[in-house]
Amino acid sequence: MSGRVKDIDYLALSARIRGLIDTHLTARRMERFLAAKTDEEAMSVLIECGYPAFRLNDAVAMDRAIASVERETFDDMTDFAPDPAIVDIFRVPYDYHNCKALLKEKATGVSADHMLMHNGRIDPELIRRAIRENEISLLPKTLSLALDEAWDALDATDDPQLAEAILDRATYAELREIADGTDSDFLKGYVTLQIDSMNLRATVRALRMGKNADFLHNILVDGGEISADQIVTALRSGDARIAELYAPTHLRAAAEAGDKALREGGPLAVFEKLGDDAEHEYLHDAVYQAFGDAVLIGYLAARQVEYRNVRIMLLGRDAGLTADEIRPRLRDAYV
Repeated sequence: MSGRVKDIDYLALSARIRGLIDTHLTARRMERFLAAKTDEEAMSVLIECGYPAFRLNDAVAMDRAIASVERETFDDMTDFAPDPAIVDIFRVPYDYHNCKALLKEKATGVSADHMLMHNGRIDPELIRRAIRENEISLLPKTLSLALDEAWDALDATDDPQLAEAILDRATYAELREIADGTDSDFLKGYVTLQIDSMNLRATVRALRMGKNADFLHNILVDGGEISADQIVTALRSGDARIAELYAPTHLRAAAEAGDKALREGGPLAVFEKLGDDAEHEYLHDAVYQAFGDAVLIGYLAARQVEYRNVRIMLLGRDAGLTADEIRPRLRDAYV
């Protein structure tokens, strides 16, 4: 872009977002959905929020409906955003997800159509063609380099987890690159938090699986407040000190829960939720700022939480769970 993008450049978009907020799945509407006695009542809540009508017990229709709403949001925000790269931050993960699915398709011969996501920057069919015809140069350079590395790893080791880890690492590396290329300090902080969160989750999960520092060295991402080297060095010293490492960050409570899970075992639900809570805390007030890039970032993140909550509520309802059983699984709505 030419010239520095200023907060005041987001004045019109910020006003537009404030006008949209009340049309989405607010905490009050979630409670109405949970209290609905019939599928028609529950569906009417989602229709109020802009979702197309579909059968609530049809998982494929649910995914299509959510994807269509997300696509409309991305298109709308891209059209109005002074710096569309901010919207790309939320689209990049879909490109790498599709790469993972299509690499698996090539390796196994089983179609990945049911796994593909269509809200990234790149048409999944282009990725499929690039992989099938060994023409990865058809793809953007950053993505093609990651895909080449992942395929080489899969070919050499026959370890799909290693290939996925390479693409996960590349996802966050590109998010870091995009954020650093913008004028948004808020976005840079958001990506830093995402990288820290990803590294923390990867560390706790790997240690629970008995993996060592060498394994983590290959999957952790640089660009967080806590560097990959700091984590690996702590593990190699024989003292993981996860909580101590993350004490100065937004993820302090999550890291403490991770340490507890490593010591005592048991499910990681509390650890996972505290990681989500840290992101929520960082973003919560952004939507309500008068104007600026933080309003857009907070809004797009809030919509991601909404889509996740819609899935949880629908799948829980279909499984016969009660409102009290579904509610603890939901993430806090930003509005």
